Amino acid sequence: MSRRQIPDYASFQARLKRRSISVSALLAVALVATLSSPAWVAVAVVIDALRLRWRFPLARLLLFGWYWSIIECAGVFISFALWMSGHSSNHVLHYRLMGWWAGKLMTGLRIAMSASIDVDDTDAFEEGNAVVLCRHASLADSLVSAWVICTRRGLSPRYVLKRELLWDPCLDIVGLRVPNYFVDRGSHQSNRELTAITRLSVDLATSDVAVIFPEGTRSSEAKRKRAIDKIRDQSPERLAATEGLRHLIPVRPSGTLALLDGASQADLVIVWHTGFDGLSTFGGVLKALGRGDMQIVFRARRLQRSLLSDINVAWLDQIWAKMDREVDEQLRMSQ
Repeated sequence: MSRRQIPDYASFQARLKRRSISVSALLAVALVATLSSPAWVAVAVVIDALRLRWRFPLARLLLFGWYWSIIECAGVFISFALWMSGHSSNHVLHYRLMGWWAGKLMTGLRIAMSASIDVDDTDAFEEGNAVVLCRHASLADSLVSAWVICTRRGLSPRYVLKRELLWDPCLDIVGLRVPNYFVDRGSHQSNRELTAITRLSVDLATSDVAVIFPEGTRSSEAKRKRAIDKIRDQSPERLAATEGLRHLIPVRPSGTLALLDGASQADLVIVWHTGFDGLSTFGGVLKALGRGDMQIVFRARRLQRSLLSDINVAWLDQIWAKMDREVDEQLRMSQ
């Protein structure tokens, strides 16, 4: 990528300004949380007990937050060591770091939530050269997808993510050393954003996949209603295929189609999961932690590009409607 093509968020000045805040805050939080852990664990346990929450959801959530800060610090220190040793451009080592990071965080999440994970991705990720379309339901979506793709399958994912995630130090540092694009969702220069997304998937190899969350935001009833109202006003031809959605938000097609344009020969992998529903807020996480053991179901299926005649907005709406039915069926089975 030429200097002219470097995104503004990846410039030296932007990285220095952002990381001077985020990394300093991370180190301070990890240090203070570690030193004061006996006090805040005791307080959290007492609060849970007073509220008769015998699974101690607040304590478990805070313990996971502390564990996250430790794993984040380790990731920052390892990435610093890679930079000091002259390996800051070594994609292989950074994808190994990403796999380690995702694996450790998933282990912590599974323990904190007493969760079991049922993964069925038979043949979907046997090789790369694919564009992955993922359901977006919670704060953990990018983590669970990275865990399956990178940690379990050993592939190299290229993510389209929202720019706000750059405030996560590991996502910022490692995410800018391997191919990813962080979208400015409020940008008025949509053509520039779409061109960058297309460029991300142009040279996918057999070990690479490009990953996008076509809904553009975490699903909720309010967001789904707003999205369908917007379609009703601006794209009424999509209404019949989208107004029946119960769990997913209608696709925002521009970014997905741009990513697919860049990888015109790549297969598609359609991914959905259940178990993280409702975990988009602090209150939602506490409720989930208090309900009991959780089962996370992850499903992925691969579609051969050569068998797909035309990929357009109508086709994406059909795929999303089918995914919504599958999610609904799984949620009913889990009740």
